[in-house]
Amino acid sequence: ISRIPHDTFLLLLQITCAFWLIFTWIQAACGDVSYSLPEETKRGWVIGNIAKDLGLKSGELSHRKARIEAEETEKRYFDINVENGNLIVADRIDREELCDERASCVVKRELVLESPLELHRVNVHIQDINDNTPQFNDEVIDLEISENAVRGARFLIEEAHDADVGQNSVQQYALNKNDHFVLYKCKTGEIKVIGNVDFEAKTSFEMRVKAKDGLGLSSHGKVIISVTDVNDNAPVVSLKSLSDSVAENTPPGTEVGIINVQDRDSENNRQVRCSLQTGVPFKLVPSIKTIIL
Repeated sequence: ISRIPHDTFLLLLQITCAFWLIFTWIQAACGDVSYSLPEETKRGWVIGNIAKDLGLKSGELSHRKARIEAEETEKRYFDINVENGNLIVADRIDREELCDERASCVVKRELVLESPLELHRVNVHIQDINDNTPQFNDEVIDLEISENAVRGARFLIEEAHDADVGQNSVQQYALNKNDHFVLYKCKTGEIKVIGNVDFEAKTSFEMRVKAKDGLGLSSHGKVIISVTDVNDNAPVVSLKSLSDSVAENTPPGTEVGIINVQDRDSENNRQVRCSLQTGVPFKLVPSIKTIIL
């Protein structure tokens, strides 16, 4: 050491100390512990013995002022009993509030020990419980289907939503029995036409659909299927009254007969245009405003 210049000796000492500090920090922060816990577990529940899992001696947690650290904006969720080393639930844990519908939900915290400073990462995996019922966004699900829809045609109903995940989420749908529609795919709520859909016979169908999760929780929604009209009916002409003969000197404008025209379709599809062949001494005069000549 006496042969090394003083400035060089100080520089080497600083580098050695810096390396020792970095090495010590890495060592202090490398110990992880992981636990699993169902959501909504009551406060005070023992998750595990963190002292034993980290290989700490009895009484060391209290002596070294052990504590669980969290960000200022976060709930504590967990606490530590420094006397026996148990990690316990400190706040209500709602998995859906923490992680929405993500498959994995992990709460990360740090165990801090002093004298010397030592950090350990604590990862608690929050398990989902079936605490949410499937729900449809709307009480009434409105659908439309054309009356010329063929048997076997398929269409989807609105999905139900469940805040739970996995088997606790929506697994299947069911439709009440009827003569016109069945569920083609229970997993997706796809409906198939199995009966004749005729607007002139029935303009809408009402039924109930059930959404069920993997453990039996369910809810119902009302489905109203409106049938839209197509122009599939020809006008029908009938003679309401007609004179047998017309005198040759009958004045112009004399009514000689009433023709009735009907179309079973609706709105624009039921509008008709009437005309007579050319070269006859008669003309059509509408008796109601809806007839088009």
